[in-house]
Amino acid sequence: MITRPGRLAACLAALVAVFLLMPLIAVIPVSFTPNRYLSLPEGDWSLRHYRALLENPAWIRGTALSIGIGVASSLLATTLALAFSLGIWILQPRHAGVLMGIALLPMVAPPVVSALTLYFFLITLSKINNLVAYDTWAGVALAHSVMIAPFAVVLITVALAQVDRRIDMAARGMGAGLMVRVRSIILPNIRFGLLSALLLTFVLSWEEIGVTLFITSVNAVTLPRLMWMGLRDNIDPAIAAISVILIFIVVVVILAKTVWQHAAEGVQK
Repeated sequence: MITRPGRLAACLAALVAVFLLMPLIAVIPVSFTPNRYLSLPEGDWSLRHYRALLENPAWIRGTALSIGIGVASSLLATTLALAFSLGIWILQPRHAGVLMGIALLPMVAPPVVSALTLYFFLITLSKINNLVAYDTWAGVALAHSVMIAPFAVVLITVALAQVDRRIDMAARGMGAGLMVRVRSIILPNIRFGLLSALLLTFVLSWEEIGVTLFITSVNAVTLPRLMWMGLRDNIDPAIAAISVILIFIVVVVILAKTVWQHAAEGVQK
């Protein structure tokens, strides 16, 4: 029997949702202000700050760099998380809890501690190479991967917990090797968990600013760092415009993922 929430519960949920969304909604009219400072438009609405995003090459470079770093770090973090989670699920080691705690350590450690650790790590790498180093896109992608991998581990581990081990045992009993079992049995059953991990880690890398401030200077200026610089030096209304664009993109991606997931579940039924 499926119980539906009453009208009072639905109204309370709607009020909470509106309360949480108000800061995001408030930035929309600010992005259309004709002034050179953050303010609500008074009568006239202008697209000057949206045009500034297209005309200023710094915003374009920062956006492209953030996308590239987000894709690279998301793929790396999800791959590492998948390998770790599969190892725990298949081998069932004696100290699985300890290993899981170590894997989740970047999630619970203070961000400043993680940022300082990654800073000294990348500075050390700078002495032996110029690619994965301090203030490079590859170095930032590696640092982001360290920070976001625990979230992918959680999502993939939860997905693996819902897989029936008897299917894997039956395949192993019929002579299927490890790679065949992983490719043909395990991965198809956790594909939604993998996609969720890829999406979440990309979003986390995209918005990462705390660690990025420690490991970048002038070469690897991501979009969040550029926004932070604009707020620190002079409050540029273009930041409100880029915020509205990012909110719109996130909403579209979430809605598309939800529709696709419901369609896939409907096909399975």
